[in-house]
Amino acid sequence: MVARGKFIAFEGGEGAGKSTQARLLAEALRARGQGVVVTREPGGTPGAEAIRALLLAPPGEGWGAQAEALLFAAARADHVARLIRPALARGEWVVCDRFVDSSRAYQGGAGGLGDEAVVALHQFGSGGLRPDRVVLLEADEAVLAERLALRDGDASDAIGGRGLDYHRAVAARFRAMAEADAQGFASVNAGGSPQEVHQRVMAALAPLLESDTP
Repeated sequence: MVARGKFIAFEGGEGAGKSTQARLLAEALRARGQGVVVTREPGGTPGAEAIRALLLAPPGEGWGAQAEALLFAAARADHVARLIRPALARGEWVVCDRFVDSSRAYQGGAGGLGDEAVVALHQFGSGGLRPDRVVLLEADEAVLAERLALRDGDASDAIGGRGLDYHRAVAARFRAMAEADAQGFASVNAGGSPQEVHQRVMAALAPLLESDTP
């Protein structure tokens, strides 16, 4: 019987370096002989990528908080059923750029819907699946702003382009979740070079890595 793979989600605000760190972790895992699937949310499957386009470049006046949360949950349900659970069952590690805790921070926290509603949607749509470890990347506002300016210029998507107060509320909610679940979250300083951050990520994940040597 194949041992279930591990599921790692990278979380954090805009510009924290989640996609870069997901790629570096995947490279390190593959160098150890581990099968890895790298994915993202919203997205990861054709259906979820179609919903991603609706969320990040919304038609008309855009989505209200409830509709936005429902769209994220629908994309996640397809992603979990068609990609994440099958990969874990094959014994592969899944490394995901954002997962349900982003919905909890953005729509539940900054969007005002509350944690209970978002968690209930996740339970219904995705069976309440949780990562084995959430890596929360945190850095000073000035560092994140500089990275965003280099990455996006003046072209932010519908969610990334929201005001500073919104993104501060997101950061505060992420921090509160990490403090409330020290076993499930690993908070990592995202300042410095990508390689410096990667070394911190590897140190934070050491217990999982040591228990899953192929």
